[in-house]
Amino acid sequence: MLKKYLLAPGPTMVPERVLLDMAMPVIHHRTSEFSKIFSEAREKLKKVFGTKEDVLILASSGTAAMEAAVVNTLSVGDKVLVVNAGKFGLRWKEIATTFGLDVVSIDLEWGRSVTPYQIEEKLIEHPDIKAVLMQASETSTTVYHPVEEIAKIVSLRENMLLIVDGITSVGVVETKMDEWGVDIIVSGSQKAFMLPPGLSFIAMSKKAWKMAESSNIPKYYLNLKKELKSQQKDTTAWTPAVNLIIGLNTALGMMLDEGLENVYKRHAICAEATREAMKALGFELLAKNIPSNAATGIILPEDFDGGKFVKYMREDIGVTFAGGQDHLKGKIIRISHLGYHDIFDTIVAVSALELGFKKFGLDIEFGRGVGACQEVILKSIR
Repeated sequence: MLKKYLLAPGPTMVPERVLLDMAMPVIHHRTSEFSKIFSEAREKLKKVFGTKEDVLILASSGTAAMEAAVVNTLSVGDKVLVVNAGKFGLRWKEIATTFGLDVVSIDLEWGRSVTPYQIEEKLIEHPDIKAVLMQASETSTTVYHPVEEIAKIVSLRENMLLIVDGITSVGVVETKMDEWGVDIIVSGSQKAFMLPPGLSFIAMSKKAWKMAESSNIPKYYLNLKKELKSQQKDTTAWTPAVNLIIGLNTALGMMLDEGLENVYKRHAICAEATREAMKALGFELLAKNIPSNAATGIILPEDFDGGKFVKYMREDIGVTFAGGQDHLKGKIIRISHLGYHDIFDTIVAVSALELGFKKFGLDIEFGRGVGACQEVILKSIR
């Protein structure tokens, strides 16, 4: 294939401008040249996170930022509430259990969003809960959880934190950490930030930093108090991913130049167009309540080999989608529309799926999905 399309929900496509800037000769990380770039990137991140607090940049995947959120603010034996509604909700549960926390969980069918009522019910039942751990966008099930509404409930409780995995929501939908009252948000570079994997981000409220003072879980590399002290001086506690941070500064500049409102609108249009296309082709959406604007999941026919299909599309057609995880492996397809992705990438995704489904023997009408997709896009064009 002459050209390949990366349309899975992470890693995502990287803009040429970002790639070129990352390809520049490496500079030393203990120099004023790097400190200037680092400082600029951190200030830009605040706008995307919707916070006046520090957004720390870590050389790690998003999972490390999730772990850092737990080990820096909680103590062994603390009770936490986990929204377990997918692969990454389960990850919160596993992290919490690993570090000796007492886990209460809301276990949902994959494809369901948690409701504020379910959260409040558990908090009333367990008034000693110290933190609520949840996703904003659950990438494995392509659902969005109502973070703003849940934050209103949790913020009323003085000694409780709301810790949110925003790995596929920050930069996709408007995020107002301070205004909503979210205590910790984490994210990662390889999603809406249009970078390769390798960076994670974490922002903490004043309440979270206060709880960090009494946390007794051991930490070394992920000691955020140490990291904060360094990053407030425009440097890092440990060796940073220099060229990724250079790329981050460029990518954030592109997002701000586009205008964050336009970034969120673009994601919403591509998501709606994809959902309408899949419904027009006769597929049931995986997300039952609130679909995520980061990716769309569709349920495949029972006798359809999703694993074989995804491999064929990647290796023979040159378009990479994502399959399902755990018990959904081979049963769903997830189509990304986040990051460096526009309306024509969405049309490519839908037309490629039509071609692939027809090749695999499904009775679909060519152009039906593309037409539904274009109808949504047409309404957005001025």
